[in-house]
Formats: sequence, structure tokens, C-alpha cells
Amino acid sequence: MKCPYCHHEELKVTDSRDAPEVNAIRRRRECLKCFQRFTTFETVELTVQVQKRDGRYEDFQQQKLIKGLEAACRHTTISHEHVIALAAKITGDLLQRQVREIDTTELGDIVMQHLQALDPIAYIRFACVYRRFKDIKDLMDALQAIHPKDAAHARKKSVAKNEEK
Repeated sequence: MKCPYCHHEELKVTDSRDAPEVNAIRRRRECLKCFQRFTTFETVELTVQVQKRDGRYEDFQQQKLIKGLEAACRHTTISHEHVIALAAKITGDLLQRQVREIDTTELGDIVMQHLQALDPIAYIRFACVYRRFKDIKDLMDALQAIHPKDAAHARKKSVAKNEEK
């Protein structure tokens, strides 16, 4: 590692702390030549392969997870910081499980469990993309799973409306 100011290679670490929100170790460093201080984040490289629906494999990317969560959580009560923390938690869970590969079905189920506990709208948005609902019945079944009474009421209204036509 080199100093970002003078590019000198001799540095000392003045402080180290865990940064669990990004699965990293935060280190304050000082250059021994110019005495400038700066912060670095050291992360564990997650070497989990994700098996896609078409059979391809690709490296797990926390940024892709964050992007998907952001899309599902847009215009809900879940803040950007909460999305980052949730992605870090899911990534941490994968690290603890010490798995080498995971398929998108299992990863999607993990994400949906977390979203279902946080916000029903974010859960349904994610489920629509992840499960690829074919028709309104599939959507109603997903709603039924999180709010049985509300979904049953909505289904009755939908049936009544169709009968009027």
C-alpha cells in the first residue's frame, strides 16, 4: 500500500475498527514520510459463485444485491443506509455459511425473508421480479402469504368486479 499523497510505501496503522455495515475493517493510517493521515477499508473477498437460472455461474457481487434491494425499496420507509446494512447482513450470512456456491433461488429466498420482515411493499416488488409472476393469481397468492385477510378481501373485490362486466 502506498500513501495517496506522496506515494511513499512506509505507513503505520494508528487505529483499527470493525465496520460491520460494509463487512470491512476500517483502518486509520499515517504516512511515515509526509505524515498525512487517511482511512482505508479492508474487506474480505467473498468467493461465492451464484448459479443463474440459465445454468451460468458468476461471482457474488454485493453491489448487484444492493441495486436489487434499492429497486424494491424505492419509495418505501426503508432508507438507503438500511439497504446497505441489509446487503451487508446478507453478505455476512453467506460468509458465515461458508458455502462455495448458491443458486439464485436460495439467494432470492433469503432476500425475500428479510424484506418480508421489513416492508410488505418492498417484499412484493422484489417477489414480482424474482418469482416472475405470470398472472394476477400468482400475485394474489404472494399477497395472501403476507396479509391473508387483506388479500382475501381484494380477491373477492376482483371477482365481483369481473362478474359485473
